[in-house]
Amino acid sequence: MRKTKRFPFRKIFSPFLKPPLKRLRPFKTYSFVPFSPLAMLDPTILTIGGIVLGIAIIERILERWGVIDLVDQFAKVMRFILPVTFYSALIYFFATFIFRGGM
Repeated sequence: MRKTKRFPFRKIFSPFLKPPLKRLRPFKTYSFVPFSPLAMLDPTILTIGGIVLGIAIIERILERWGVIDLVDQFAKVMRFILPVTFYSALIYFFATFIFRGGM
């Protein structure tokens, strides 16, 4: 069986406090860009943008082919989907950018 050694508390921790490190006084900084521009490369935002861009390209191709009825249907749907998608992506971006680090 091992013998337990005991150390008095004062022997382990010195009663003398070390002087605090001198810290520089903080100064105010201002940034015109409150977030990193790289935060725009979020996969969710890029996916939503790619889908919208793809639908717009498909609409232009159908218009060149002369399928005007289908283009009108796309236009009616996109008139509602585009603003909803834009504002949803904007809310998502500002809700999550606070957790991203700056440059």
